[in-house]
Amino acid sequence: MKFSGKNVLVTGASRGIGAEIAKILASYGLKVWINYRSKPEIADSLKEEIEKSGGVASVVHFDITNENEFIAGIKAIIESDGELSYLVNNAGITNDKLALRMKTNDFMSVINANLTSTFVGCREALKVMSKKRFGSVVNVSSIVGERGNAGQVNYSASKGGVNTMTKSFAIEGSARGIRFNAITPGFIETDMTKELKEEIKENYISNIPLKRFGQPSEVAEAVAFLLSDSSSYITGEILRVNGGLYT
Repeated sequence: MKFSGKNVLVTGASRGIGAEIAKILASYGLKVWINYRSKPEIADSLKEEIEKSGGVASVVHFDITNENEFIAGIKAIIESDGELSYLVNNAGITNDKLALRMKTNDFMSVINANLTSTFVGCREALKVMSKKRFGSVVNVSSIVGERGNAGQVNYSASKGGVNTMTKSFAIEGSARGIRFNAITPGFIETDMTKELKEEIKENYISNIPLKRFGQPSEVAEAVAFLLSDSSSYITGEILRVNGGLYT
C-alpha cells in the first residue's frame, strides 16, 4: 500500500491491537508515534522492536481523557515533524456491568474515554491537517457499537457514537481533503480473549461464519488500508472486521 504522508499517531499503541497497528504501519514506511498513558517501558519496548525491524518510531505520553494533554501531544508531534499526516484513534476502555447496576459514573467514564477523546482527536486532526489539505483518520470502534451487547450499555453507546460521529467528520473534512473512516472489529484474539474458558470461546466461535477469532494483524491491515492512498475515494465508511458475525 502507498502512503503520501509521512507520519501517524496511534493512541493507546503500546500493547494489544494498538501495538499491532503501530508495527504494521511502520512496516509500510510511516514514522509511528506511539501514544501511551502509563508503563513507559512497554511503549519503549515497542519502539525498540519497530526500530530493530527497520522502522521509525517515537513515543509520546498523554492521557487521551485529558483534552489539554491530547492537544499538547499533537502539538509536540507537529513541532518535531512539521505535520501530522494520519491519526488512529485506538485507545479506549471498558467498564462492564448490567444496566440495572451501572452507576452514572460507570457510564460516563467509558463515554469520556471512548467517545469524547475520539472527538478531541478528530477535531484536532482536522485543524492541523487542514493546513496541508491532506490527511486520513481511522477510528477504532467495535461490533458492539452496531449490535449492542448485554452488560455493555456504556461501551455500546460510546462506540455507536464513534460510528456516527465519524460520518459527520467525513462530511466536514471532505472539503479540506481529509478523510475519516472507522473499523468495527468483532472477536479478536488478544490477551483478554485468551483468558476465556474454552467452552465460552467455542460458543462464540460457533456463531462466527468464519469459525475463528480474528487476528490483531487483520485489524491492523484494515486500518492501514483505510489510511492509505489505496482508499483515497473512501470516506465516512464503517468497515466491519468481524468474520461475518454481523453484516
